[in-house]
Amino acid sequence: MNFKEIKAPMDTVTIDRIELEKKSEKNIYETICILEKVSEKINYEIKEDLDKKLEEFNLMNKNNLDEIFENKEQINLSIFYERLPKPTSISIQYLLDDKIKIN
Repeated sequence: MNFKEIKAPMDTVTIDRIELEKKSEKNIYETICILEKVSEKINYEIKEDLDKKLEEFNLMNKNNLDEIFENKEQINLSIFYERLPKPTSISIQYLLDDKIKIN
């Protein structure tokens, strides 16, 4: 799953329960449980990706412990991840876009 390219809403959006049930072909409670698991996986992937990118900055800064400075790349990276939709919104959008197949 590529969470960077999804067009999920940034704000809270009301979604029709019946539409979710039709997409998942399950009742709303089962759908919510499935979306919870998907959002946990997305959250884990986002965290791993961010940790990997931040590790690069930590390696660069270990050589110069005396210097503490604001790195523009690090700030841009932080802004990018702050602007990502929440994992829950991404998982719902995946379901609505038929990117999740539920058995």
